[in-house]
Amino acid sequence: MWNQTSHAEFVITGFPELPQHQLMLFAIFITIYIFTLLENILLIVTICLSKHLHTPMYFFLGNLSILDIFYVSVTMPKLFSNLLLGEKTITLLGCLTQLYFFLSLASSECFLLATMAYDRYLAICQPLHYTSLMNHSVYTALTLASWLGGFIACFPSVVMISKLQFCKTNIIRHFFCDISPLLRLSCTDTSSIERLDFVVALAVLMTSLLVTGTSYGCILCMVASISSTKGKHKAFYTCASHLAVFSMFYVTTIFMYARPKAIGNFDLNKLVAILYAVVAPCLNPIIYSLRNREVREALHRAFHSSAAFLRCLEASRMNPWSN
Repeated sequence: MWNQTSHAEFVITGFPELPQHQLMLFAIFITIYIFTLLENILLIVTICLSKHLHTPMYFFLGNLSILDIFYVSVTMPKLFSNLLLGEKTITLLGCLTQLYFFLSLASSECFLLATMAYDRYLAICQPLHYTSLMNHSVYTALTLASWLGGFIACFPSVVMISKLQFCKTNIIRHFFCDISPLLRLSCTDTSSIERLDFVVALAVLMTSLLVTGTSYGCILCMVASISSTKGKHKAFYTCASHLAVFSMFYVTTIFMYARPKAIGNFDLNKLVAILYAVVAPCLNPIIYSLRNREVREALHRAFHSSAAFLRCLEASRMNPWSN
């Protein structure tokens, strides 16, 4: 009977708590989404066009921006159609696809942030050997491992979820397909999946936390040994942005996923999910890159070059025989 009644599609409620403010929510979320896309694309283009930014640190930052673009694009388009058009249904396949890519990209970001922490450790604690230790082959391999590691780690959980029977209500009380609200709709035992998800989340987060914690522990010891106040400030400034992004992402992610049971309070679930699924990708380029002096100088040069090129085009158009 469960096979016959298993749902083929679900209804994502979105934000039914604010029925009179759906258009306002749409305006807020699409503004954040567009801003996130623009600032991340701007950062990627700046890194690609500025030769002095072709270093491992900015290579990792460029990959973080690409990851954030995919990350917000997994959930936001469906949310927009929900808020603006009232299209709340999603097929089981679509739900599982969204879940897989969301979890995989989040896991890849964990690994990438750990890689960036290791890069900062080498740059500050091993400056004389940094070029040889973090050469092109090494940072390319680390980046590829971060991407692949996230997608491989989440695959077993999603495969197990795809085999569940969903014969209870088909209403997902969330704004995207996440594990906790989806598991609560199953009429079969989900304890094994919850344990697997807990183990995978713990493995991803603890591995990343261990690498990041060890790296910054060594960095703090190195900074403490610097006698110059200016030197300490410069070393701390190099790492402060990464620590801000790291803290914001990990605190919310650990709260949501490193728990042995599915979360039942979906109002709190949605609030925390907004922080790591919507707000964090928007703030990452600002915190991590656009406040960086080298990036600002590269942007300044790019804008001046573009303005000079446009003036030349305008002058050629106004006086085509000047040459």
